[in-house]
Amino acid sequence: MTWAQFYLICFLVGFLMSLISFVTGSSHLHLPHLHVHVPHVHVPRVGGGHVPVLNFGTLAAFLTWFGATGWLLVTLSSLWVFFALGIAVAGGLVGAAIIFLFLAKVLMRWEDEVEPEDSEMVGVLGTLSVGIRPGGTGEIVFTQGGTRHCIAARSEDGAAVAKNTEVVVTRFDKGIAYVRRWEDLSGEPPDDVDKD
Repeated sequence: MTWAQFYLICFLVGFLMSLISFVTGSSHLHLPHLHVHVPHVHVPRVGGGHVPVLNFGTLAAFLTWFGATGWLLVTLSSLWVFFALGIAVAGGLVGAAIIFLFLAKVLMRWEDEVEPEDSEMVGVLGTLSVGIRPGGTGEIVFTQGGTRHCIAARSEDGAAVAKNTEVVVTRFDKGIAYVRRWEDLSGEPPDDVDKD
């Protein structure tokens, strides 16, 4: 096998990997997972999320750029073979770095690791979008982690609570938020009570 053939095979494998990645990603196909034991490469978190340096995208980019650069150098120039190999490796690293930076800075920019306290329900302040009848269930709307949510809610003491009342979750059990009126907990008088 000549160097030109080697570089061409690397280019074709990398290009095929990129094409498979594009087709499966855009059509939401899922390929079977391949579990291979590879030592972990720890990198600092970039953009709030964790993007491993060695992943399918960076590997495909490396092979494509390495193969294309090497093939061009050995077929169109008269460089020494090992000098061309070094330049091809550098070209592959540049391609992989571009893909890694795009993943880390653009695609994963807003990805954050979910901490347990980010989904803690006790203490959440919300508003009833559906009132709670005596002993019944209503619905609370609240914002958590920058996202608006709504879940079933019951009054902690079993009393009726009107729609649009601000409430605080005092406990959360089996998908139901048990709530109390905010004014009951804060000591503020209700809106309908005269403050003279």
